[in-house]
Amino acid sequence: MSVPERVGVIGGGRMGAGIAHAFVLAGAEVVVVERDADAAAAASARLRESVRRSVERGTTDRGFDALAASLTTETDAAALAGCALVIEAVPEDRELKVHALRRAERVVHGDAALATNTSSISIDDLASDLTRPDRFLGLHFFNPVPSSQLVEVVTGTGTAPALVDDARAWVEALGKTAIVVRDSPGFASSRLGVALGLEAIRMLEEGVASAADIDAAMELGYRHPVGPLRTTDLVGLDVRLGIAEELHRTLGERFAPPELLRRLVADGHLGRKTGRGFYEWSEK
Repeated sequence: MSVPERVGVIGGGRMGAGIAHAFVLAGAEVVVVERDADAAAAASARLRESVRRSVERGTTDRGFDALAASLTTETDAAALAGCALVIEAVPEDRELKVHALRRAERVVHGDAALATNTSSISIDDLASDLTRPDRFLGLHFFNPVPSSQLVEVVTGTGTAPALVDDARAWVEALGKTAIVVRDSPGFASSRLGVALGLEAIRMLEEGVASAADIDAAMELGYRHPVGPLRTTDLVGLDVRLGIAEELHRTLGERFAPPELLRRLVADGHLGRKTGRGFYEWSEK
């Protein structure tokens, strides 16, 4: 199976743009819906630059003009009407996600699939506000999407088995590997990744070792490609804090966010996207 002919993405930030990029390279026409004209223009510029880099690196045999012609950005959810798959990729806030999903559900065909890119919010919880929970599931992509090899396919209790099969095939068509996870707090990847990341932050807070040495312990000792603190910088400290708070609420004290994490987020040090987190970052 190939990817759907037309795919919608709600939210054109780093994750949404990455998801759109992946589907365009796989041959889909993609429409990205943003909240207003300024956000849509920023998403368009982000996507075009990302696609241009793929062409320059030779990761696609299609030209830039052909790829760019398959990408549109809109502000009206009505643009999603012809999409066979719509993926919500707005910030990790339940109300924002429900609003985006309900807008999409009102305009797409009844057979269209809806997916959320949430990394921690319950699929069943989100599905409770939809009229077709059988056509809804989680597609949890990882940052940076174009080069990441994993997608979590997260199933709710109402998700149709045939939709799960389709989702696995779509992920394979993107050149990625799907794992199927039952809806549970943090799914598989966030639960494991956050547990390691929070412990690394506690170690840094306690002065056990430097950030670089804590990361080196996992990179060299356990063959992790990137250490937990650098990973947190790449994901975004605010994103990791939000997931930790949700896991703390649902799974208990072992996921309580360290004070150091809260302090850095409060000070606006969110990782690579702000230039500073546990490391100093430069765009150069």
